[in-house]
Amino acid sequence: MGVAGSQRHFSNFGRSLATALGDPRLSQIFALGSLLALGAWFRDFSLRPAQIVLTFAAALGTQRLTWRCYPPAARSYRSAIITALSLTILLRASNLFVHPVAAAAAISSKSLIRIRGKHLFNPAMLGIVVALLLLPGSWVSPGQWGNDIALAGWFVTMGALVTRRASRGDISWSFLGFYLGAIALRIAWLGQRWDVWTHQLSSGALLLFAFFMISDPMTAPNSRGARIAHAALVPAIAYTWQFSLYRTNGLIWALFVASLAVPLWDLAMPAAKFEWITQGAIK
Repeated sequence: MGVAGSQRHFSNFGRSLATALGDPRLSQIFALGSLLALGAWFRDFSLRPAQIVLTFAAALGTQRLTWRCYPPAARSYRSAIITALSLTILLRASNLFVHPVAAAAAISSKSLIRIRGKHLFNPAMLGIVVALLLLPGSWVSPGQWGNDIALAGWFVTMGALVTRRASRGDISWSFLGFYLGAIALRIAWLGQRWDVWTHQLSSGALLLFAFFMISDPMTAPNSRGARIAHAALVPAIAYTWQFSLYRTNGLIWALFVASLAVPLWDLAMPAAKFEWITQGAIK
């Protein structure tokens, strides 16, 4: 290889590396991985190492199997890693089979439940719903994160970085505005102390949902206007679920129900579908 050929080779390698490092999923993997490590170390998560291993094995194995459904599609394990991290952070179980079954359901849903070339449900959210509905011994523990201000700051910092790189900060911040606004109105109506509101503001579970679940660019509405409307719909459903029906896990169930409206948002307010910037890595 001559000098010119070597220069082209290194130039192409540099462009490929820059493109890969520009993939927002790498930031999300780092953020979720650090949150899992922080939670396991400082919050004493009731999570066994075997559950983590089985979750990742099921997610990566199912991802490889589902590629057969879309042979021309580019291949990447990054979204499967994100789903596995999300499930290990949010889902808890008293046995070893809940996590891998939830992971398999989550990853397979991307291939099996699609509308106009776009998968309908956030994979981690769907895995949790499947576990809660069908698998005994499973639960979600939003209180595991507590209300530590320093931890909340870490959530916001990492979440803002991830959503900015994916150009989906609008839905995260809009959701927080609508949800916290509704809580503020309720506090004023009931005459409660405003400590209740600040308690919600520093909730790790709320911030995790806002920056790492509702903001998923592959399942959020395509247009900015639709994302804002969706960010209002989710807290409306969650508020009704929690304060009118007095049920738990309101945000998870609200996102599940609201996901059914995303194809309607995309039809009413058309816009280009999101694609990951890394060539050869479509989620």
